[in-house]
Amino acid sequence: MKIAVLPGDGIGPEVTAQSVKVLRAVASNRFDLAMEEAPIGQAGVDAAGDPLPAATLKLASASDAILFGAAGGLTDQLPDRSKRPGLGLLKLRKALQLFANFRPAVLFPELIGASTLKPEVVEGVDMMILRELTGDLYFGEPRGFRTENGKRVGINTMRYDEDEIARIARVGFETARKRRRKLCSVDKANVLETMHLWREVVTEVGRNYPDVELTHLYVDAASMMLIRAPRSFDVIVTGNVFGDILSDAAAMLTGSIGMLPSASMGAGTLGLFEPVHGSAPDIAGKNLANPLASILSSAMLLRYSLGKPEEADRIEKAVRAVLARGYRTADIFQPGMRKVGTEEMGEAVVAALEH
Repeated sequence: MKIAVLPGDGIGPEVTAQSVKVLRAVASNRFDLAMEEAPIGQAGVDAAGDPLPAATLKLASASDAILFGAAGGLTDQLPDRSKRPGLGLLKLRKALQLFANFRPAVLFPELIGASTLKPEVVEGVDMMILRELTGDLYFGEPRGFRTENGKRVGINTMRYDEDEIARIARVGFETARKRRRKLCSVDKANVLETMHLWREVVTEVGRNYPDVELTHLYVDAASMMLIRAPRSFDVIVTGNVFGDILSDAAAMLTGSIGMLPSASMGAGTLGLFEPVHGSAPDIAGKNLANPLASILSSAMLLRYSLGKPEEADRIEKAVRAVLARGYRTADIFQPGMRKVGTEEMGEAVVAALEH
């Protein structure tokens, strides 16, 4: 089984290195993993003048799964937008048609004190945010800059067609069927025509899933409910922009964005697995980053792309065991716990796997 390892920028290489250790440990003598590394983001620009080098795309396309670190940084603000490091990930998702982004937000009981919300609000939080990944404002045309009446104007287009909406809706309903059978579709149908179509199509698809309870919320109301009553959510399905924002907000329910993994899937089993957090250049290279989101992403890789659910369970149990023993990186540290760095946390998970 072939995994393309794309560490990327900032803290990406540090956290990805821990995931590679964990994957090798869980595979051990049980099955063979071939892992090959390639540059993306600023590393891609440095290596080949492109945030997504052709060789990296070729490797990713020929692999069974992709383990991704992070891309982006200060150079995303430079004038040459074709070489923005963050563009590498967007181009890769689009090229491989990875349209469904699974972002689980689960509060480990050991981290209930790490959340900024009251324990009685966040205890038992377990939701899946399903974000459409290849449409919306990030990809819609026309886009760009122009001058109108002597003034600079920036343009982005929110665009979805009914087929794009229907396919992510079906994934949402199928996902809800495997959980608590509740699907909340988040839109802004009261203002945006694109989102009016979104609500119409999701409702139409929902008629084929009478066993799943479908509700709709405007994104502003959903934002409020996410903080007020997060346990009311099971599966949330939403567009690219809204999903990007809501999933980061959900991160704080779990104690830290350093705890949130994700999987980006298409029509087949090839997927891209990455921590939700960004490149965090301010702490890169300092052995401070939390690798658990990346390690949990590797568990999703085993489950979603490689068909190894038992091994995925082992990794998740090892993470929980490490947290139960009091290991904490700076982002989830609480008094009385054992403060560790990136490498020590990764090594602790590997050790837990071996027991």
